[in-house]
Formats: sequence, structure tokens, C-alpha cells
Amino acid sequence: MSETNADDTTGKLVVGTFLTLDGVMQAPGGPDEDRDSGFEQGGWSVNYWDEQMGEAMDGQFAEVDALLLGRKTYEIFAAHWPNVDSDDDPVATKLNSMPKYVASRTLDGVEWNNSSLFTGDVAEAVADLKRNRGDTILVQGSQNLIQTLLAHNLIDEFWLWVFPVMVGDGKRLFEEGTIPGALELTAAETSSTGVQMLRYERSGEIELGSFALDDVTE
Repeated sequence: MSETNADDTTGKLVVGTFLTLDGVMQAPGGPDEDRDSGFEQGGWSVNYWDEQMGEAMDGQFAEVDALLLGRKTYEIFAAHWPNVDSDDDPVATKLNSMPKYVASRTLDGVEWNNSSLFTGDVAEAVADLKRNRGDTILVQGSQNLIQTLLAHNLIDEFWLWVFPVMVGDGKRLFEEGTIPGALELTAAETSSTGVQMLRYERSGEIELGSFALDDVTE
């Protein structure tokens, strides 16, 4: 399949994820969230949250129009958010009502309100979704799905929250298959607990250079 360039589409696809300082995004919310490959550090983000981060999260979800999820993240979200009192939680209100698209080869259906299931070629389905919607679509979590999106150059922005912790082995945001490219830092904020909340936009190809000294001839 040919690569799909994000610049050729009208919608904006944003990846929002929590990362350890060593680049792991696996199981930030609890010990049993994702134990693949024997991962034992689940829940590494929980004790770093403060009021500022909660307000930032509310603001992020207010900006997006639709959600794109992989199977595992969908199942975690669908088991949690419908049970949260939406009257007191703007994120729950937005998540429970907004359009949600789920990429899975194993699910037969999706029951969370306003959810649709993608089957077949995920990259083509997402490229079509961006063209047809023309607005902001957020991918939250969904590490396996993100690898497909990276490999097909479909991501326009990264909203990365980097936590001051290292966990060693685990699923990482940028795995093999990522297409090289440059990024522009458009926003940066630091919580009282040292979490860096960063936003990056794609800015074309990498401009390579060298610090090597020019050859000097006598």
C-alpha cells in the first residue's frame, strides 16, 4: 500500500498519550490495565496528577470532535466512562456523547454510545475518516493502532504528557516503522508534580546537518 501523507487530507488527527521519560506508554492508569509481556509497572501515572492537569485535560477534550481508539483502549474506556456521573465531569460528558471510531480485527460490534467499528484496512479507513469529517480527531492510548498510523504518515499533531518516571521495558510510542520527520513545539506547560504537557505539530522533513569541521588544507 502507498503511504498516505497527512498534508493531503482536510481533517486533523491528533495523538494524545501519557509517556514515561524513557518513552513507555503502556498501562499508565493501573496495574491490570495492560500486562502484555509481563509488564509490572502499570499505574505509573496515577500519583502525579494535580488540579492543573485535570484542567488541561478538560481543555484538550473540549477541542476535539471525535475519538479514534484501538480495541484495548476502547474496552478500557467503555467499561469506565459510561459509569462516571457526567453532571460533574466534562470529560465524561464529552466522551460519552462524541462520535467514537474503533479499529479492531476481533470485535464483532461496539456498544458504547455513538461508537462505530472499523474493519478491513485501518489506514485507508482512517484516511477516509479524516477527509470525510474535516475536523479534529483524537487518538488516546491505543499503542498498536498508533504504530499503523505512524507507518502511514497519518498523524498531524502529538499531545504528549511526559511523566518524571522510568519503567524500563514496555510498549513505546515510537516503535520500528515510524516515518522520519521534523516537529514544531507549539505549547509547553509543567504541572506542580513535574509532568511536561507538550504539543507538537508536524513540520515537514528533517533538515540534516553536521558538526564536523570543514577539511583544512595547507
